[in-house]
Amino acid sequence: MNNILTPREKEIFQLLIDNYSTKEIAKELRISEKTVRNHISNVMQKLGVNGRASAVVELLKLNELSI
Repeated sequence: MNNILTPREKEIFQLLIDNYSTKEIAKELRISEKTVRNHISNVMQKLGVNGRASAVVELLKLNELSI
């Protein structure tokens, strides 16, 4: 189950780990807050988890992200 994230999803979750808010991520990546939330929701759905924190934990376990 390697590379389950798109490059943009990975970028967004890396910023979440770096403690960026949805608004800050949107500004940093020059996309809307809704688009950020959609990417986060898509990842949570792919992983079958509820919540951003659970998604981050799973992505770390899968070596998709690093702290």
